[in-house]
Amino acid sequence: MKKLVVLLFSLLFLSSTSVIADDISDFQIEGISIGDSLLDYMTKDEILKEIELNKDIYRYKNEPNKFSEVYTFKNLQKYDALSFFILNNPISEYITNKSNKYTILSIRGMMPYIENFDGCMLERDKIVVVLSKMFPNADKLEEVQVDPLDPSGKSIKDGIWFDLDSGDSLNVHCSDWEENYRKKNNWREGLNIQIISNEMDGWF
Repeated sequence: MKKLVVLLFSLLFLSSTSVIADDISDFQIEGISIGDSLLDYMTKDEILKEIELNKDIYRYKNEPNKFSEVYTFKNLQKYDALSFFILNNPISEYITNKSNKYTILSIRGMMPYIENFDGCMLERDKIVVVLSKMFPNADKLEEVQVDPLDPSGKSIKDGIWFDLDSGDSLNVHCSDWEENYRKKNNWREGLNIQIISNEMDGWF
């Protein structure tokens, strides 16, 4: 049976994870794992609506439509929101071959820290300590990314990446959007934990 380590933003999480995990299949976020079908958690109509709504978010990438991001805010216990990445295919393929086309390739849990970047970074660093013990052999990289779509250049993500031998990865980061940019897009900002399969790690 898999060791199911639920990633929580809490001191309980930070004090209870003494196990060394083998790969990201040992993790769940809100009870969901990489490789699950998104249809187990959302309806087909909800998924297709989200695909259409978020189709331009990654337009700055070389292959902007290679994957689709889907958000949900429903029935969550620990997180304010979740996002999922699935392979992007024509809608007809999703409908006719849904057993394969809705496989979850990445899961991100989000907790808001609106206008509280320092508080977010304190919590991020606590989680990084735990992940460093769980993945002692992972290559670890700290990176500050400037949002390429914000003309002010003031919107950033400050994160730590854990690259595993399997090609999978995890990252924990704080987003800090320029306030006018955040309100214009109706975005939240704060703490994010993300698990990413090797299939899409290079895309990120």
